[in-house]
Amino acid sequence: MVQTSLVCNGSLVKPPTFTSTEAERRHRQELLAAALRIFARLGFVQGLGGHITVRDPELTDHFWVNPFGIHFSRVRVSDLILVNPEGEVVRGSGALNQAAYAIHSPIYQARPDVVAVAHAHSFYGKTWSSLGRLLDPITQDSAVFYQDHALFDDFKGIVLDTEEGKRIAQALGDRKAVILRNHGLLTVGHSVDEAAWWFIRLEDAAKSQLLAEAVGKPITIDHNLALEIQKRNGTHEAGWRAFQYLWDEITHDQPDLLD
Repeated sequence: MVQTSLVCNGSLVKPPTFTSTEAERRHRQELLAAALRIFARLGFVQGLGGHITVRDPELTDHFWVNPFGIHFSRVRVSDLILVNPEGEVVRGSGALNQAAYAIHSPIYQARPDVVAVAHAHSFYGKTWSSLGRLLDPITQDSAVFYQDHALFDDFKGIVLDTEEGKRIAQALGDRKAVILRNHGLLTVGHSVDEAAWWFIRLEDAAKSQLLAEAVGKPITIDHNLALEIQKRNGTHEAGWRAFQYLWDEITHDQPDLLD
């Protein structure tokens, strides 16, 4: 299902609905493969670190994830693996990144509303995370995270067990993003589209604040105005809609991801 326009008959297109579980599963898988390719294009891939996952629409305690060891830029729908609550691969033949299970599974358990989770060791995100601070609303774009992102200030090395994942989920709370101190960024959404877009926007916000603080003291947006921007531009639908331009581009340039 390749959406090529955000406008139909003069109205903005809404997130899709489905008549079957299989159709919804296929759509989520296609968006997952596309998001991974986009992360690669944007330079978010750092060795073996990073993973994007999406909840299965039928087996809702299972999630689909990119297999360990395949570069984001090469992942296709047919490469994706399905992981159960015990961390076992129950569909697909790829290997599981243990950190993906340890971090993402507790988030899905704690947040029934979350459909997708994105995490990568992007350059500006991991650099900002070393400061152990939340981001400030210094631009209209960064204001979408105002009072809607958290800090996980309990770094204990590589995440390999679900106990740390549970603490990350607790720090995230009901927000759309969390900064993992000395680690990187993590975002969630009601769709792959939304989770991926918030990650891209959060990385950009980290970059903007790092550059601004390197040359001076940024002027923050007023509290009430920042809240207004967050409520208008930080919605689930806004996140979904912003991603559609990237979806259109990547499926046009790299249609093999749908294989």
